[in-house]
Amino acid sequence: MTGTTRSSNGLDHRRKRLLFRCWHRGTREMDLILGRFADAEIANLSDAELIELETLLEESDPDLYAAITGDKVLPADVTGALFARIKAYPIADRDL
Repeated sequence: MTGTTRSSNGLDHRRKRLLFRCWHRGTREMDLILGRFADAEIANLSDAELIELETLLEESDPDLYAAITGDKVLPADVTGALFARIKAYPIADRDL
């Protein structure tokens, strides 16, 4: 997969921006992990989950990837319920 499979049509501006940010992280691994999750879930996220995603996206790719693979622990304010869903999200090529 080379990029989003989801159209941003029908999404509000905030969700469109977050979908773009999930697919344009700076490292391909994080593009695939966050982008695939966002493709599937962005339209259904609550306002609280959107805030959590925005906070999560402020983390650096190396730190975030290390946390997803279990090599690093991030602060509790970053690794809430949404982070757990992203970490558990079944995607192909997960072990990049």
